[in-house]
Amino acid sequence: MTRLIALSRAMQLRRQFREINKTLELLPPAARRQLAGIALREFTSAAKSEFPHLYATPPEEKYRPWGSGTDIGLERLRSDNLQVRLRGVALWLTVVFHETKDSPFGEQQDLHRQAMRCLRSLKEGVPADDLSRWMIEGAEAA
Repeated sequence: MTRLIALSRAMQLRRQFREINKTLELLPPAARRQLAGIALREFTSAAKSEFPHLYATPPEEKYRPWGSGTDIGLERLRSDNLQVRLRGVALWLTVVFHETKDSPFGEQQDLHRQAMRCLRSLKEGVPADDLSRWMIEGAEAA
């Protein structure tokens, strides 16, 4: 039964990933740099939470098989406002990263690798000075 649930979730996330990836491909370099900073902040916040894979999920939903962070991120992605879209992508990547990180299922491991590739491409598009500054700011906020 667990395998079936994991496969169903992987199919759902793979479908969502196609939309996320298409958005990433269309972003201009300046927006990609902004997204990298937003994603770094989202990862920092998620890492501080008790259950990072449930980041952005309302407390009353914490006993579901998975959280609603990916759905919230996808909803934000469909906004007309660029900042809201960027926050949606960052949230989605953060939650998927944590949700699939230690999964024993191949489909979810593949999604984890895809999320890692997206994050690596964002990181590579940011000048080292900006990345260092963001990391220092993130550490000071913690």
